[in-house]
Amino acid sequence: MKHSVGLIVAALALAPTAGVHAQSSYPTKPVRVIVPFAAGGNLDLVTRGVASRMAEGLGQQIVVDNRPGSSGLLGAQLAHKSPPDGYTLLAVPNTFAVAPSLVSNAGYDPVKDFAGISLAALVPQVLVVNPALPVRTVKELIGLAKSRPNELTYASAGVGGTGHIASELFNRAVGIEMRHIPYKGNAQAIIDVLAGNVTLMFDQVSTSVAHVRAGKLRGLAVTSRKRSPLFPDLPTIDEAGVPKFEDVTFNGFVAPAGTPRDVLVRLHAEVVKAVRTPALRNRFIEQGVELTASASPEDFSAYIKAEFEKKARLVREAGIRLE
Repeated sequence: MKHSVGLIVAALALAPTAGVHAQSSYPTKPVRVIVPFAAGGNLDLVTRGVASRMAEGLGQQIVVDNRPGSSGLLGAQLAHKSPPDGYTLLAVPNTFAVAPSLVSNAGYDPVKDFAGISLAALVPQVLVVNPALPVRTVKELIGLAKSRPNELTYASAGVGGTGHIASELFNRAVGIEMRHIPYKGNAQAIIDVLAGNVTLMFDQVSTSVAHVRAGKLRGLAVTSRKRSPLFPDLPTIDEAGVPKFEDVTFNGFVAPAGTPRDVLVRLHAEVVKAVRTPALRNRFIEQGVELTASASPEDFSAYIKAEFEKKARLVREAGIRLE
């Protein structure tokens, strides 16, 4: 009996060490990152750029798997159903936090069903107007909109998209009413603002910069809390007189809920190293994209929760729904 007890004690003493060794060996095979949108967009480009650097630190290949469909829902649902072992991650943009408020059955809860890893990038939008509109500042736009309620129009790439959400947040922040003109994509939306068929729009800085520099659109302000390198002379909307206004597009990484924390911490550390790489940072700054990381996995989870609650409240108040 004493001999058996001795073996049990020895086994228990060794167990924690074995467990730590098993966990610290992550990853032992390639990691898949699901991108819930088609290749070529901001999310895809940021994910591929950051993942390539992460792979170097992890010592394993990271496979980017584009799974577009249903405004990102299909990819999120696939990630949600994957084992929480750190070998399937999900690249997420704003719609990840917004979509569950817009549709009756998104198939996932962004707060309960996923664990944050880290932010990867922030992309501000720019408020642009057709040059024929007699305004040059945000205050002048607000004054004109108040004098002509529901006459000014704003374009977006679709109901519930980033431009739509930013416009509704702006309307409520300054107490104005403008009519929403949704399109089936950003290209047609900006074409109609250029043509003067629609008054204005909130657009990604990267797609508006050439039109603003050419004088075909007039930029009034950016939606971030600090100025964009692409528009150093444009104020933020906060600076332009709308206190604390901020609405930026975010990109980041999450994993299925239940993924071991030490795995999340390891992945977070690799994101931090990746976004601090000078060559990578400079490449994206030229596109108006600021690579940045969260302070911790928990910090990104809290960020997603705050975004989800903020946008859910807006969706309810504005009555925004996707059919």
